[in-house]
Amino acid sequence: MSWLFPRFLASALAMVVGALLGYALGGAIHAPLIGALVGGALGVGVISVVDTVRGHRLIHWLSGSQEGTAPRDTGFWGEIGYRVERSIRQRERATVQERLRLEQFLSAMEASPNGILLLDANDQISWCNSVAADHFGLDPERDRMQPVTNLVRAPGFVSALHLPGTTEPVLVPDVRGRCTLSIVIRAYGEGLRLVLSQDVTQRERADAMRRDFVANVSHEIRSPLTVVAGFIETLDSLPLGEIERKRVLLLMGQQTQRMQMLVGDLLTLAQLEGSPLPPSDRWAPLAKLFGQSEADALALSSGRHTVCFPEECAVQIAGSESELLSALTNLVNNAVRYTPEGGRVTVTWRTREDGSGEIAVCDTGIGVDREHIPRLTERFYRVDGSRSRDTGGTGLGLSIVKHVVQRHGGELEIQSEAGNGSRFSLIFPAARVRFPAPQAASAPEQRSAA
Repeated sequence: MSWLFPRFLASALAMVVGALLGYALGGAIHAPLIGALVGGALGVGVISVVDTVRGHRLIHWLSGSQEGTAPRDTGFWGEIGYRVERSIRQRERATVQERLRLEQFLSAMEASPNGILLLDANDQISWCNSVAADHFGLDPERDRMQPVTNLVRAPGFVSALHLPGTTEPVLVPDVRGRCTLSIVIRAYGEGLRLVLSQDVTQRERADAMRRDFVANVSHEIRSPLTVVAGFIETLDSLPLGEIERKRVLLLMGQQTQRMQMLVGDLLTLAQLEGSPLPPSDRWAPLAKLFGQSEADALALSSGRHTVCFPEECAVQIAGSESELLSALTNLVNNAVRYTPEGGRVTVTWRTREDGSGEIAVCDTGIGVDREHIPRLTERFYRVDGSRSRDTGGTGLGLSIVKHVVQRHGGELEIQSEAGNGSRFSLIFPAARVRFPAPQAASAPEQRSAA
């Protein structure tokens, strides 16, 4: 209130000075009182004119952009101008801060991996991030303030939008049919709604694979268990001769071995999926892997096939020796199982032009039709289920092979034709293939002496 007393003082002084001047001038015309009244009124008028000019300048500033400073007058109008300018500047700073916070909030929502769609009380699009625009086929700028039901016509989404209090996720395909979206609608504010969308294609696929996997494992284990249980009941309830009893025990042993192989392959897959990647500085000699795999193949064949491996191979593969042996043994054993008696199984190694290496397992077996090749590495996928069980396979071998070669940075190539055999190739990148330096000439003499 520092402006109040000077204002009253200035008005009083102007009136007194005007009255004195009027009184002096009025004495000349023999009307001093009238002169004093007129002089006082003129003094107050001067003050009013000055106030009017100052007020006009302040109003002119207020009616403009207020970019400059307010008129720097003294007294009443100067105080009003200062306070108004300070209030405007505070409001501008608050507006800038709110705008920054809004931009940061929208940037955070834009960075969200999920789709975010804001709807007003009339279900018109207020804002959406780029993920939601991709999910629903929207243009964030062009489609703003458009009714969402005119642009997104999925029946599940429209039904959820019109159903009050909906909180459960709704699964709908995206506009291009490429993926499955999980959509959640939440109310906020006065009639406003938030639509969240998430791509759950991989999760749905994984859930389906998990369900199929559990069903397949249950089926694969139930079959031999049923056989074993039936034989146990037979042994318990029927008097069997020595020959029959041995036959029953043999069949029970085969079914038990089948379950053990299945459990072993399942544990191998679980270990491959849960363990760290194989080291790139630990080298496994390919000759050793070929020797062990050849021994297994010859034991499985029992002389019914011709099995050929490279005589000498100085190559080394970087990675896990046990995993590489598992992949190679699975391929070779499959080739033996699915090759008729008298057939041929050949394992070769070659270095490609780009430096990568290839282990190829070829057979003259029954082969498969081309349409089955893309699915051969799926778990429990069988071209002919009964034939696969007769050969002793678990349906997991090629899945293990694919996991192993991918963990080593390579790939599995399959070529096959029904009736003309198959070729399975393990391709390893050049970084995981090396040829060690030849040993000194004295090394063989030392070994022979030993």
